[in-house]
Amino acid sequence: MRLGTRLALGLGVLSLAVFAVVGTALTAYMRDYLERQLGDQLKLIQTVQAKDAAAHGTVKRKPYYGWYTAVYDVSDDAVTLRRPADVPDDTRALADLARAMAHSDTELMRTARIDGEGVYRLRGCEVRPGVVLVSAAPVEDVEETVDQLITVQVVVFALALAALVLFGRRMLRRGLEPLSDMARTAHGIASHDLSESAARLPLRADGRDGGPEVAELRTAFNTMLEHIDDSLAVRAEAELRLRRFVADASHELRTPLMSVRGYADLFQYAAANEPAERDRHLARLRAEAARMGVLLDDLLLLARLDAAEVEAPLRTTDTDLVELVQQAADAFRASHPGHPLAVTTGAGPLRLRVDPQRIRQVLDNLLTNAAVHTPAGTPVSVEVTADGDTALVRVADAGPGIPAEDRERVFDRFYRVDKARSRDRGGSGLGLSVARSLARAHGGGIDVSSAPGSTVFTLRLPSPGGS
Repeated sequence: MRLGTRLALGLGVLSLAVFAVVGTALTAYMRDYLERQLGDQLKLIQTVQAKDAAAHGTVKRKPYYGWYTAVYDVSDDAVTLRRPADVPDDTRALADLARAMAHSDTELMRTARIDGEGVYRLRGCEVRPGVVLVSAAPVEDVEETVDQLITVQVVVFALALAALVLFGRRMLRRGLEPLSDMARTAHGIASHDLSESAARLPLRADGRDGGPEVAELRTAFNTMLEHIDDSLAVRAEAELRLRRFVADASHELRTPLMSVRGYADLFQYAAANEPAERDRHLARLRAEAARMGVLLDDLLLLARLDAAEVEAPLRTTDTDLVELVQQAADAFRASHPGHPLAVTTGAGPLRLRVDPQRIRQVLDNLLTNAAVHTPAGTPVSVEVTADGDTALVRVADAGPGIPAEDRERVFDRFYRVDKARSRDRGGSGLGLSVARSLARAHGGGIDVSSAPGSTVFTLRLPSPGGS
């Protein structure tokens, strides 16, 4: 048997199995849905009928055509039907449900056959102690609907299966003709350097027999694809490193650039005529420019480290954490004047053995994150405390908060809570990831707690020497 015929028959068998599973599932779902709908209708109608029975002793309102309603007085095992009642000749199923309902704490529903009438859905509810309301609805319409659905499915699936096998066999026969030509073309492609190609072909021919044409094509394609994979692996790795570098640079350079612009505005409008103030702002401008140079060096190092998978070195010195927080706060006020900032520190300095540039980067990232993800005018606060051998910096804002489902992923690389936020507003999703990585490199960490109206990021740093 030729490959095209085998594939067509296999496709037909697979399609038949899929159609059977889909049809069975659809029929079961439709039956369950219709029965639930019928149950909901019974419940809704009984809500009204129970009030009617409580007020008049029996149900005055007539239900739908073909439905039955009965009110029973139940004492011990005696069940008495109140008259008048709209009931069939065979009331055993209704009486049995009323008897069971009298000994149940919940409303009961069951399906039963009523002689001379057919299959009915019964539902009972207690009007008051000793008085039970039973309603019955025919399931004939449900069965007819399900039977019609099965008939339609059988006809449609049969036609679809016949068309699939017929046209599929023709298409496969035509598609298998150029196999030899494809093999010769594949050998030609394998002799060229494809390292400049922008695409990858993650295909492999397996070792199972598929006919002489497929065996020939399998050998040629495996040889070609091995060569393509080797050539494109270098390009894919280089592109990945480049994307990481661009994302890191776009995020990390935003904060110092905004600080430089803020100091420049202050210099132009506030301190142009006062030499001392002017010198101070010029010094700040130079400091921010120097920090941008350090960030560029760190981003280049990060790109190399991503490829080499080694740890980033830290240039640790004795540093006053309070002073770093004050510097970050000054930069934040200059670059985000629309967010009022309050800083709370202890009575004296808090000296730690840290890399000041890296810790400043962490503080800038946390403050910028609070400004970017909250509306203008939202207050932001920074608090520095010491808890035993741990220094704590809490950055809080009164913004809308972080949803619970996003709280565990805010530190993931490239993850942004607001997917619609553009990069010029929300960044590339690296700020918090970089901040946590730097905190862990210092032996500490960053935690987050959030609720509507309050989000707090807590930076923990070891402080073995105390303050």
